[in-house]
Amino acid sequence: MSAMRTGSAFGSRSFGIRAGGPRSGRDDGAMGDRDPWGEATAASYDADDAEMFSPSVLGPTVDFLAHLAGGRRALEFAAGTGRVTLPLAATGVDVAAIELSEAMAARLRAKPGAERIELVVGDMATTRVPGEFGLVYLVYNTISNLLTQDEQVACFANAAAHLVPGGHFVIEVFVPQLRRLPPGERFVPFHVGDHHIGVDEYDVLTQRLVSHHAMPARPFATSHHRWAFPAEYDLMARLAGLQLHGRWADWSRSPFTADSASHVSVWSRPASA
Repeated sequence: MSAMRTGSAFGSRSFGIRAGGPRSGRDDGAMGDRDPWGEATAASYDADDAEMFSPSVLGPTVDFLAHLAGGRRALEFAAGTGRVTLPLAATGVDVAAIELSEAMAARLRAKPGAERIELVVGDMATTRVPGEFGLVYLVYNTISNLLTQDEQVACFANAAAHLVPGGHFVIEVFVPQLRRLPPGERFVPFHVGDHHIGVDEYDVLTQRLVSHHAMPARPFATSHHRWAFPAEYDLMARLAGLQLHGRWADWSRSPFTADSASHVSVWSRPASA
C-alpha cells in the first residue's frame, strides 16, 4: 500500500500495530481472549517492524522532525516502543510522549536514553501532557487507528491544544488506494513477499478499511482503520485552528503527487499577532 509497509514493516497496520486511541487497531477476535496490546504484542513489536528501525528510514524522519522542532519541546502521539522518540531525543530535542499500551510503554522505558523522555500512558485523542510544545507528531499510519471521524478530529484538536503559536503538527499516513479498486471489488493487495502477504479490504461507504496479514508460522491477523484523503485531514486541522504548512510524499521531502502512496503533512498554529 505505501512505502511504509514493505517487507515485514507495514506500519501501524501491521502485526505489531501501535495503540493510538480508545478504539484503535487490531481485531481482538483474531487474537483470542488475551490483551491485544499486552506483553506478547510488545515483545515482538520491534522485531516485526525491524526494517523501520534502519538508519535509511529513521535518519530522514529524525532530521525532518528535529528541524521542525527548532530547539523547542516535541511531543509524540502513540510512541510505541520509542522507535522515533529515542533517536529524536538523542539529537538534543526535549521529547515527551503519549502511549496507550502499558506494555509498549514499559518497553520504551527499558531502553537506553528513556530517562530523558516524559512518558504518559493514555490515548492520543484526549490525554494532555503538561506544558507547551513547538512540535507534535504522529507517524507510521497511526492516525488511521482512530476509527471514527470524531476521534480523528479530537486528535487534531488535542495536538493543537499542546502547541505554542508557530508550532507544528505532523502526521505520516497512507493515501487510500481507491484508484486501484476494480469496479465492484473491495480488495487491494499492498504487499506480497516471502514472509508476508497483505491485502486491504476497503469499505467505500463508511471509510473503513481492514488490513489482512498472513505470515509463515504466525496467526492470521487483521487490523481495522479509518482512511481519509489529505483534504479531509486539512479540514480537521482547520477545525482545530491550524493551517497547512506543507505536504510531501516522504520524510525526504519528495514532492507529493497524484501518484504518491503516502504523505507527510505539516500544519501550523498561527503565530500571535
